[in-house]
Amino acid sequence: MPQPKNYTIHHRNITVFQTENEAPCVWLNTFVQEAGFVWNVCQELNAPTFTLIAIQINDWNSALSPWTAPAIFKGKADFAGQGSTYLKELTGNIIPEVTELLPTKPFYHAIAGYSLAGLFTIWSLYQTELFQRAASGLLWYPGFQEYAETHDPLRRPDAVYFSLGDREHRTRNPLMATVQDRTQALHDHFMGQQIRTTFERNPGNHFQEPALRMAKGIKWMPEQ
Repeated sequence: MPQPKNYTIHHRNITVFQTENEAPCVWLNTFVQEAGFVWNVCQELNAPTFTLIAIQINDWNSALSPWTAPAIFKGKADFAGQGSTYLKELTGNIIPEVTELLPTKPFYHAIAGYSLAGLFTIWSLYQTELFQRAASGLLWYPGFQEYAETHDPLRRPDAVYFSLGDREHRTRNPLMATVQDRTQALHDHFMGQQIRTTFERNPGNHFQEPALRMAKGIKWMPEQ
């Protein structure tokens, strides 16, 4: 297996975990240091062949939020709602430039993310036709369920994977406490649209084995 390659494109650190064969590309918005763990777990799970492109997101609450919203925890920054700006950067610059560096053309493009990056993953389906599959988690964001249920994805996705820890809804925060019901509702909504989807519940809270949870979703997508 070739060694991962590191690039800096539009001031963002990007790591490409590349296969030697033609394969789908999975674009993972994450902390780059987490990407290696995700890739290794995918190999341990015997995931189908794919290329993983991990994009380091430092401005998390800004770049990945679709619209402005107040912070949900005291002392944290509000959500700046710059998702459209980052998505334009991703689809207009980063993806074309990285794709040109690959030895083969991707079969298709998929997008994945955990936590707020999971929200961005599903929201992006409503903003661009580029991604055919998606793997996501944590869909608690204010107004997002209502938005998703009253709009249509720009391109009907082939498959969408949802996941959540079975203890994530057990919190005193009233917004976070809705996360399981909201994720279930969106899963059911996608099923009602005849989109291939699944909702996997994992043991633990939000911080338990995020790399494994993400790897399971990435493995699931090309199997469909």
